[in-house]
Amino acid sequence: MAALGTWLSSVRRLQCSAAARAGSQWRLKQGLPANPSGYGPLTELPDWSFADGRPAPPMKGQLRRKAEREKLARRVVLLTQEMDAGLQAWTLRQQEKLQEEERKRENALKPKGASLQSPPPNQ
Repeated sequence: MAALGTWLSSVRRLQCSAAARAGSQWRLKQGLPANPSGYGPLTELPDWSFADGRPAPPMKGQLRRKAEREKLARRVVLLTQEMDAGLQAWTLRQQEKLQEEERKRENALKPKGASLQSPPPNQ
């Protein structure tokens, strides 16, 4: 029984990841997806349709991919809304800074007395 356990543990350590990724570097260099069955007409289109032309009901994989795309689209919309809100807040802060500087400049002490009445001496 112990020998069987050691044999099973050695079998579990076999890795198949290199075989699964075979050719992915070449595909990426050619501008293709790393996994050829990731998307495309063979993945997205139904395998069959009814004889009278009605489409086949969507398969589980199609429904899963559709849900993933919708989730991604919602996230993209949410992030763009956050970016827009952040940009608006930033421009508002910049405008407030400029208004504060202008207010400080207007409220700064003005020169009085003799310096107002006589022009400054030329050097």
